[in-house]
Amino acid sequence: MSQQQQLQFPKGALPLIFLGVLLVIFISKSTVTIEAGEAGVLWKRFGGGVVTDKPALGEGFHLVAPWNNVIVYEVRQQELTEKMKVLSSNGLDILLEATAWYQPKTDELGKLHQTKGKDYLDRVLKPAMRSATRSVVGRYTPEQIYSSKRDIIENEIYDETKKIIDDQHIQLNDVLVRDVTLPTAIKDAIERKLGQEQESLEYEFRLEKAKKEAEKQRIEAKGKADANTILSASLTDKILTDKGIEATLKLSESPNSKVIVIGSGDGGMPLILGNN
Repeated sequence: MSQQQQLQFPKGALPLIFLGVLLVIFISKSTVTIEAGEAGVLWKRFGGGVVTDKPALGEGFHLVAPWNNVIVYEVRQQELTEKMKVLSSNGLDILLEATAWYQPKTDELGKLHQTKGKDYLDRVLKPAMRSATRSVVGRYTPEQIYSSKRDIIENEIYDETKKIIDDQHIQLNDVLVRDVTLPTAIKDAIERKLGQEQESLEYEFRLEKAKKEAEKQRIEAKGKADANTILSASLTDKILTDKGIEATLKLSESPNSKVIVIGSGDGGMPLILGNN
């Protein structure tokens, strides 16, 4: 048999090979795997485009018609960090860094893709966050922003951003103000003022502590004086005599003492002689 005859395909093999290739292409175009933390939007070429009236495709393996398409979105919580130059209430430039935690609403993923697309971050969330931040920061002085009002500012930026994107199929979870950078002269002035206020608070604390300690000593001294007054008033001659007799009896009963009572002492008390 010649080499040319050996390379010839059997009759009917070419159509089968062609059908096999078509089958592989069909299967590859008809299967979609959605990974963890993702969801898919179905686009139908002959069925009205983006499907918005049904839930998005969830995690796992899916079969779709090869002429349709699936657009995959990440639906986990994601992070957007923006550095913005904004103006305070007195017109000073402030560099503020804020972070938003967000995610697309899974049950509205079809509408999000249809109206905003995969670049919804640049089209919706970034402009909304910048606008809300400028609006909120413009209500406060640099000192308030730098020190005492940061938590309030975070909450207000969150509320205003959420209000803007509430009907844009995006879920805003939180907003954090990470850093506030003021002009050096303003920052130094604020830190000096805060230092002076801290020193003043410490002085007031020490003064108040000294006052309380003096009051405590005064009350204790008065209590002792009152007790001595009451005791002096209650010590009559008869009570002193009785106490002396009790003490004498206890000494006379002691095995380690030699007690001799001779005559009487002042005020009628016995005169006690011991070992010494």
